[in-house]
Amino acid sequence: MARKKKAEKEAPKSIWENKEFFLALDQLEKEKGIPVDYMLDRVGQALITAYKRENAGMTDNIYVIPNREESTIRMFVRKTVVDDVYEPYEELSIEEAREYKPGAMLGDIIDIDVPTRYFSRIAAQTAKQVIIQGIREAERGRTYAEFESKEHEIMTAQVSRIDPRTGSIALEIVSQGEKTEAILSPGEQVPGEQYAEGDFIKVYLIEVRKGTRGTQVMISRTHPGLVKRLFELEVPEIHSGVVEVKSIAREAGNRTKIAVTANDENVDPIGACIGARGARVNSIVDQLGGEKIDVVKWSEDTAAFVSAALAPADVVSATLQPDGKSCRVIVPDDQLSLAIGKEGQNARLAAKLTGCKIDIAPASQAANEPAEAPVPEAEASAVDAEAPETEPPATETEAVETIAGISAGPLVQEPGAEVAQPADEPSRLTDGPAPDEAGLPETEE
Repeated sequence: MARKKKAEKEAPKSIWENKEFFLALDQLEKEKGIPVDYMLDRVGQALITAYKRENAGMTDNIYVIPNREESTIRMFVRKTVVDDVYEPYEELSIEEAREYKPGAMLGDIIDIDVPTRYFSRIAAQTAKQVIIQGIREAERGRTYAEFESKEHEIMTAQVSRIDPRTGSIALEIVSQGEKTEAILSPGEQVPGEQYAEGDFIKVYLIEVRKGTRGTQVMISRTHPGLVKRLFELEVPEIHSGVVEVKSIAREAGNRTKIAVTANDENVDPIGACIGARGARVNSIVDQLGGEKIDVVKWSEDTAAFVSAALAPADVVSATLQPDGKSCRVIVPDDQLSLAIGKEGQNARLAAKLTGCKIDIAPASQAANEPAEAPVPEAEASAVDAEAPETEPPATETEAVETIAGISAGPLVQEPGAEVAQPADEPSRLTDGPAPDEAGLPETEE
């Protein structure tokens, strides 16, 4: 009887001898892409956790050895042979050691097999939970890795539901078999666009984060990167690098300005982006819900770049100021409102595109401005009262307000103030002769 018991202890005992379990792991790898080795590692951790649950004093002297070829998983407890046993979970006497290994000596390391029947139902349930958690973590990790590689790219998403209270839209995004849900907040939606459940829309993937509930995908429909990626899809020259996008300024839903340049002198960058009869740019406009797009040519010369950025308005001259951050632009009188744009939009987008503060003035006012003429004290006080001295605008909004001030016209003389007239010129306030077409007074012969 003793020999039989000794033989049982000497014989290795497999924890699991189940081919179906390993086949299930292989199927899991094919369907969800979770490696078998990863799952076997999680199974080993689960078994160790279950064993420690049943043996409160157990330390880290327990390990698991899986064997895919034999479809087995074995667990062992490693103990040291000593004279007097103080730690029964880590040590064993020489008599006990020789039951597992004949001829064992003091100091030897004995690996003792742990059979599955030692596990209780609660411990087995714990192991099951660890395995399930491992599968979930593997799926999240795979989803995160897949979408992380798609950052700053365009993806197609399907509208799954719309929150009528907040206006947020839940989208379902699929990439290489990995599926995740993203929320398109009202601030990232293009004003005026209408969506319905089941619609497919293109979104720009801003960032991917790891959250407690899985992968969080940050998306947008208003980001300037969306326009850039759409041009890369529609214009082969941009995708190949022959034409380069230098900068983009966008007010989603209204207007976008994009600056491009060609790395080949034989290629027209603007013509490549617009396409034959506007086919390429019109396709992008349709995908953006009718948003207007201005394609301008980028230039190293800041003044020339600012002139191009103010399109469709014509520019008479553009002068870069000494600070290197602002530009004085002269436009024809009939082009002033076009250069500024509705509510200052054209000038604002041009400033964003060029990174330069823009001061726009009509040609007539620029021609009447003295070069460096000093201002008399009386007139200076009147000017200070009517229009206090201002510093160059620090923001684009202030730039638009400055533009509006310039277009308002010259200062109006207050009633009752004396107007100095040249001695040889009759006053226009009297009944003298009216000026001719050239603006000069007629002379009497």
